[in-house]
Amino acid sequence: QVRLVESGGGSVQSGGSLRLSCVGSSISGGNFAMAWFRQRPGKEREGVAASTTGGVTQYHDSVKGRFTISRGNADRIVYLEMNRLKLEDTATYYCAGFLLRAGDLLDPSIYQYFGQGTQVTVSD
Repeated sequence: QVRLVESGGGSVQSGGSLRLSCVGSSISGGNFAMAWFRQRPGKEREGVAASTTGGVTQYHDSVKGRFTISRGNADRIVYLEMNRLKLEDTATYYCAGFLLRAGDLLDPSIYQYFGQGTQVTVSD
């Protein structure tokens, strides 16, 4: 059973930085794409950034130039470096992994596994 565990969330002032980490366990072989999603209160879950083991990355327009997704440890870890954070980045951030089918890498419905989430709060 694949398990994804996020860490690194917290509270930060506007303009600050945070780095989220997600460790995947029981992963073996395959093109294990991983991604970050976020969900703000009253909003649907939205894709933030995604990365394939082939090195393809994709970002939501609102985070381009501020967030960077990267992989580590034989692609079993995914990081999200978040810089110049804004109030609207406040959300619960979820790690996702393993594609059920081809599609938009920022579409949550194509991922099989999700972590429990980590809260990011940006304040003035």
